Amino acid sequence: MALLVAGLLLFLGVHSISIINEPLRNRLAAAMGDVAFKGVYSLIALAGLVLIVSGYGSARLDPTLIYQPPGWLRHLALLLLLPVFPLFFATYFPGKISATLKHPTLVAVKLWALAHLLANGMLHDLVLFGAFLAWAVADRISIKRRVPRKIHAFPARATNDVIAIVGGLAVYVLTVLWLHQWLIGVSPV
Repeated sequence: MALLVAGLLLFLGVHSISIINEPLRNRLAAAMGDVAFKGVYSLIALAGLVLIVSGYGSARLDPTLIYQPPGWLRHLALLLLLPVFPLFFATYFPGKISATLKHPTLVAVKLWALAHLLANGMLHDLVLFGAFLAWAVADRISIKRRVPRKIHAFPARATNDVIAIVGGLAVYVLTVLWLHQWLIGVSPV
């Protein structure tokens, strides 16, 4: 569990610099240069991700049950996960979806984390998905006081919503039928 927590601290910590102290983030980026800052940021996030994956895998070997979710929550979780990939796509293929939601990636992270909290009751699940849900809520709240940064995305078009929905649903189907089992070792169905 210690590796999982350390990974979450690194990964979500580096992703929380703007939440906690945006002027510091901007000063670091200016002092280091944008490319160097993004490189260091990415290396820290990658180290955190590696620790999360390793720590979560280790924690699954010695699980602690907190609650046993009823079977019907798995179906609700699958339903909540349906828009997650289209929302991720909508961030980089801006259209009406991204204009309406303003921050589709954060909505996707919140849905992803909530769905997994509903379907899983082990301590390591609560730590992982609870941390991501809390981070996404805090980030969304903090965005209201921050200067928006440009996201590198395709030009906004009406057809981008179609791309986001079709591409996202294709990834969802692949994940449910194959990728989740292959990557995580657990079939969601």
